[in-house]
Amino acid sequence: MSTDVLVVDPEEKSRQELVKLVSQNGFKPFAPIDVQELFDHLARRDFGAILLGLTFREEEEFELIRRIRAQSPQVPIFIISAAEGDVDTAVEVMKLGVTDYFARPLNEDKLLARLKSLPESKKAACPGKAAKETVRYSFTSFIGESEAMQKVFALIHRVSKVDSTVLVYGESGTGKELVARAIHFNSNRGDNQLIPINCGAIPEDLLESELFGHEKGAFTGALRTRIGRFELAHKGTIFLDEIGDMSPTLQVKLLRVLQEHKFERIGGVKTIETDARVIAATHRNLEKLIADGRFREDLFYRLNVIPILVPPLRERKSDIALMTAYFLDRFNREKNQSVVGFSDQTMECLINYHWPGNVRELENIIERVVIIKGEGVIEPADLPESIAGCQISDPVPVASGPPRPVDEDLNFNTAVSEFEKELILSALHSTNWVKNQAAKKLNIKRTTLVEKMKKLNLSKDDD
Repeated sequence: MSTDVLVVDPEEKSRQELVKLVSQNGFKPFAPIDVQELFDHLARRDFGAILLGLTFREEEEFELIRRIRAQSPQVPIFIISAAEGDVDTAVEVMKLGVTDYFARPLNEDKLLARLKSLPESKKAACPGKAAKETVRYSFTSFIGESEAMQKVFALIHRVSKVDSTVLVYGESGTGKELVARAIHFNSNRGDNQLIPINCGAIPEDLLESELFGHEKGAFTGALRTRIGRFELAHKGTIFLDEIGDMSPTLQVKLLRVLQEHKFERIGGVKTIETDARVIAATHRNLEKLIADGRFREDLFYRLNVIPILVPPLRERKSDIALMTAYFLDRFNREKNQSVVGFSDQTMECLINYHWPGNVRELENIIERVVIIKGEGVIEPADLPESIAGCQISDPVPVASGPPRPVDEDLNFNTAVSEFEKELILSALHSTNWVKNQAAKKLNIKRTTLVEKMKKLNLSKDDD
């Protein structure tokens, strides 16, 4: 089994040269095209080594090394630098946990010797990762620490181990496709294809051909044989998005595939077998569609083996701070901007907004304000009026007044604990229980806040 090597380089020519070098010498290269795909690969597969081509002209490159090392602490990282042998740079990156540093022009023999000394990597996904770690790190735009999202992560972890059909419910923009990707890439089918198709975006006469394919000459314009999505997804997963928009005619054909794992291309007579796991998703109420005669009840029961409900953003507002931080970092890098963060008032606006477009809307808003703002701190005036005008709740003030008189009945430790509890509750209330923001208000680390909350037995019910 060959060693899997992750090749990361923003310069296409350099990346292709590295891919060619490792593939010609018995290694299996993987070359992600962007940062998100890079971390998807790291979560799905054990790599024998990471080749990281950098220029060190941007501070973000040092941060990228830190993020890679934090996610994959055991994987050797070899830096291929265009910094012309800068000794200070080499020393600095070695402090970040880099295994070795190669300056250009690259000594290929030395690099290959280091690679060949490595043990072979595993091709399969890591089975030992905890559910929320696997999902959270695999899909960096699909994050959350709320109780609702932890339930989703736990379900994803469980259903990834089996091949049962999954039906994902949720409003538009909640991340239903990310759930499908998490299930697929953390399953034993993760090395094979995930084939998505939006059933609501393709006309009925074309959707059948997309799903099942057609033979040459099957209809006017069928100039060649076309392989359908179910055939492409053999041994992998097919994701049927917006299944509630599928016509009754196609629902019958889909039911047969789910029951028998067989179908024929349009115009064909040969029966094709498929071993494709089916994950479907919808924002509609399928039970209401059944009552209206617009969705087959037998198909519903075939699809609804394992239902997963992705909560809307308004029901997990404690995750907004996490997501805004991620989107801010991402768009600063992608758009070459230098926005440093959000003011407390801005964060309150974001938390109090009802987010009808869910995570997709939040992502688009952050991209817009990062581009327009360019640098500095995002203030409420930088937000769209519909968000900036949301009602902002006043924080509950900490009790003030003259010091409590000291008497024989006063217990110092109890008094300090009571004051500490009151202070923490005030900060949590003023930030809608967003721990990152509350910790910032208290000028303590988030981990410190969490430990104090545990010690004081504080929960949202105390608010």
